[in-house]
Amino acid sequence: MASFKVTIEETGEQYRCSTEQHLLGGMVELGKRGIPSGCHGGGCGVCKIQINEGTYKIKKMSRAHVSVEEEKTGAVLACRVFPQSDIKLSVTGKMRKNIVR
Repeated sequence: MASFKVTIEETGEQYRCSTEQHLLGGMVELGKRGIPSGCHGGGCGVCKIQINEGTYKIKKMSRAHVSVEEEKTGAVLACRVFPQSDIKLSVTGKMRKNIVR
């Protein structure tokens, strides 16, 4: 199973995440912090991020938190994204203020 390096640009935090695991799950499993965590099911919007570099697959997520237009520009919910290459991301969700001080 392939895994890729994920970098949270605000903090410089890095971790590895497999293609079988969503970005949020990979971070939590390793005991890392950086992406705020909520429901882990695509409904709350707490883990909203901006993918700045890399390729990924997406599962269905709430349009209340990510519009079709936002998704086209790389805005996604970390609990619904599976890496296909190394990823660089920025936190943009409701809890961003807890990450970027």
